[in-house]
Amino acid sequence: MRDETIARNYAQALIALANKGNGVEVFGGLISGMADAVRENVVLRRFLAAPQVAEAEKRAVLRKALEGRAPNTFVLFVEKLVSNRRQMLIPDIAIEYVNLVDQQAGRVHATVTVAQPPKPGDAEELSKRLSSALGKSVVAHMLVNPAILGGIIVRVGDSVMDGSVRRRLGALKQALVSGSR
Repeated sequence: MRDETIARNYAQALIALANKGNGVEVFGGLISGMADAVRENVVLRRFLAAPQVAEAEKRAVLRKALEGRAPNTFVLFVEKLVSNRRQMLIPDIAIEYVNLVDQQAGRVHATVTVAQPPKPGDAEELSKRLSSALGKSVVAHMLVNPAILGGIIVRVGDSVMDGSVRRRLGALKQALVSGSR
């Protein structure tokens, strides 16, 4: 099985545990925090990846680190990851968890590229318009790229809506070149 599929299965299990205790947000914060720690802390990443460190030792260290900070069901989930040798998938599980929570909430994330920095309130207005167009709650992530010259590029999942001046000029150029032959 691919790591993405395995991570999605674990994320689904974590959501099921979180739903039992009404802790979807809490568990999301915990798994995201652990993912950040695994990504950013080289010592932790090496410790978790080291085959010479016993499973029991890894579980004990993680339990001690999480004790008092996380619900016992979350700690047991992390211990199960270690028992199944899936602890290095924690960053992928965190991503899948957020995706599943967004999916349940009917939320999508859009990457919006503009040529100039947006004015205050532009992102909120754009989110409202995209939400009404897509029929889902849209969270807009704004990027600035002067190379598009003007207009806007919206990417939602695999779909791209390119209304940039650069694309329009390229299409006009293509039409002029093909029409002159």
